[in-house]
Amino acid sequence: MGSGSWGTTFAKVLADSDPLAEVVLWARRPEVAQEISERHTNERYLGEMLLPANVSASSDPGVVLAEAQLVVLAVPAQSLREQLQEWGQLVPEDAVFVSLMKGLERGTDLRMTEVVADVLGVAQERLAVVSGPNLAKEIARREPTASVVASPLEETAEWIASACTPDYFRPYTNTDLVGVEIGGIVKNVIALAVGICDGMNMGDNTKATIITRGLAETTRLALALGGSAETMAGLAGLGDLVATCSSPLSRNRTAGRLIGEGYTLDEVAEKMTQVAEGIKSGAAVLDLASRHGVDMPITQAVVAVIE
Repeated sequence: MGSGSWGTTFAKVLADSDPLAEVVLWARRPEVAQEISERHTNERYLGEMLLPANVSASSDPGVVLAEAQLVVLAVPAQSLREQLQEWGQLVPEDAVFVSLMKGLERGTDLRMTEVVADVLGVAQERLAVVSGPNLAKEIARREPTASVVASPLEETAEWIASACTPDYFRPYTNTDLVGVEIGGIVKNVIALAVGICDGMNMGDNTKATIITRGLAETTRLALALGGSAETMAGLAGLGDLVATCSSPLSRNRTAGRLIGEGYTLDEVAEKMTQVAEGIKSGAAVLDLASRHGVDMPITQAVVAVIE
């Protein structure tokens, strides 16, 4: 559900993993759905890169969700609740939900899997998240990448991992849903800080300091919420943080660089075709940290800049 760069790329991962699988994308705009189904491209996000023949798309949620076994959520974090209220009841009762989203809901401070549970009453064993150093365009080009599939039920994580194992994508599994989600959420805020440093022409010492101390405050929050320090030292913590803070493909680092160069948030939004989740989620992360007595000075500084 969602035909942006990561949603489309993950559809490609699933389709490449099993050429017999039927992978259907929900696209909000009918013309995008038609392009994906007929031309097998999503030019806005992936250029002329061809999608596998077993990927199709529709703008009708009912068509996309019919008989779905796996429902992959790849919409902007702040729109998830509204989307679920529109089409959540169309999801088959035994389907598993996988979140690709890396954000907290503003106003409730809920993680995305918590939003799904809150709106649809889905049991924990039917919830999962995929996260890691997963820059969509690199994966779409089939460059070797590893990721983490987390679910409270190990069997669920393993089943999802078995569905996304083409030769260029290596999923690892764990049961630390909280830690994996928090790692993906907070790294966006830290990447904004690194991007701001880029925009202000600061050097690698400064950026390395922010990345390292950013991991420390991410770990503090994850542990306070019941996550694992081991997760933070792995692909969904350190790995994702390094990729997002160091790559020009990172939308959060790019947004931060533009802010550091002096552009307003409205001007940043105009220049970017994709949502930088850190801008939307930063205040929710800080609020969540405050409620749990967790000190997050870099996050606090980024939110002060944004607001």
